[in-house]
Amino acid sequence: MGKEKTDAIDGRELCAETAFPVLASPLVDRAIAQASTAACEPSAEGLHELRITMRRLQSLWWAYGPLLDAAQSPRQRALFRSLSDTAGQARDYDILIELLRLRGKNAGALLAEVSDARQGALDAGKDLLSNPEVRTRLLQAVAQVSEGLAARQEPQALQTFADGRVAESERLLRKRIKRAARAGKPDLAAFHELRKAAKKVRYLLELFGPLLSRKHKATLKRLRKIQERFGALNDVVASEELLRENAALLATTRDPEGTLRWFGKERKRRLRAAAALLRRGRR
Repeated sequence: MGKEKTDAIDGRELCAETAFPVLASPLVDRAIAQASTAACEPSAEGLHELRITMRRLQSLWWAYGPLLDAAQSPRQRALFRSLSDTAGQARDYDILIELLRLRGKNAGALLAEVSDARQGALDAGKDLLSNPEVRTRLLQAVAQVSEGLAARQEPQALQTFADGRVAESERLLRKRIKRAARAGKPDLAAFHELRKAAKKVRYLLELFGPLLSRKHKATLKRLRKIQERFGALNDVVASEELLRENAALLATTRDPEGTLRWFGKERKRRLRAAAALLRRGRR
């Protein structure tokens, strides 16, 4: 969320319950606009931004989880995941294209096929992204939660609530870091969970921004480093899996085994870089 939005939240005037629509509505408005644009004029950057917006919404819903309807919230978060996945399918091809260009060698025919596959993913997602029902359901989600929160009899102080939920996300991140650090060798699954936990903390820090005490703000710089290093690892892992799952794509290159070997080497290199960052952070 942009700085101009978070600065509008005043912890002295709002409780956690009344702050929810102030936080959620700009995100939903942005998601609606991004989905519409992606359906009409899809671009790598536009799809990436939509994916981020949906993840921010998922993080906000997680933060408010203890206050939300136990039956309603999972359905709403499933909608956010669906939109994120739709944007992600084409975005995954964009990342694969970037990596193939990085490799450079004998990638021409494969690049063309991957570009066609990306367009197919976009076409498949257009019905969802352009469906007016998406806008309706997103707006309904905010309205339903806001109504339920407004009916609560014991409102919570906003700063106390924000500090507590961010602290819980940080606790979960530390747990993921310890689990990844305890592994005898770099563990892709543990690193993936660590990366997701870091994203959640970062999004909450950005969402609640000026409301938080200093102890939380000190972690933001480190989180960006974790996301950059572990995100680079995830890019090559996801691209390698995408190639292995699409044998027809891989067959278009003159050297499929060589292509997979390159991805394997790149994965190991980025895995070592991520592990090194983790070790430095544990000292």
